[in-house]
Amino acid sequence: MSHSQSDSMSMTMVFTNTHTTPLFANSWTPSSEGGYAGTCIFLLLLAMTLRLLFAAKAVCEQRWATAARNRRFVLVKGRSTEAGRIDQDPDAKTGSLVTAQGVEENVKVVQARTGGIVPFRLSVDIPRAILTTIIAGVSYLLMLAVMTMNVGYFLSVLAGTFVGELLVGRYAQIDEHLH
Repeated sequence: MSHSQSDSMSMTMVFTNTHTTPLFANSWTPSSEGGYAGTCIFLLLLAMTLRLLFAAKAVCEQRWATAARNRRFVLVKGRSTEAGRIDQDPDAKTGSLVTAQGVEENVKVVQARTGGIVPFRLSVDIPRAILTTIIAGVSYLLMLAVMTMNVGYFLSVLAGTFVGELLVGRYAQIDEHLH
């Protein structure tokens, strides 16, 4: 390969401040100062959106965990081998249960034990997978913007991360997957 061909194929590994750096596709190449500013504002908003998505996922995870902890089971005394264990549970509440067969006496309402692996639930696992996929997609778009090595794009992503964290960061504290 000649010297000129290798130069045209090499990737610039230094920051640049050109205002005509393409973003995501050649068709998204700012052609004016206003277009460049608009692209930077878009990246700022996209980075803020990522922080919002992290916070939304953390809030959803907290709600799903609370719902799983508060899920209650009713056991009629003497009807299963599990009844003996539940009878010994000091946290179980006794009461009566009205069923199709009439009133059942001596039942206990117990909460699900927490810890371990939570069972698969469509109402939880599908939204979790969708949120995680959207978060990954937005993260990769921001990564591609930073990889252009354009200072304005880089600073816009950082500014959006900062502002987004200021706005909703307190909600995302419980999410262990924050980057």
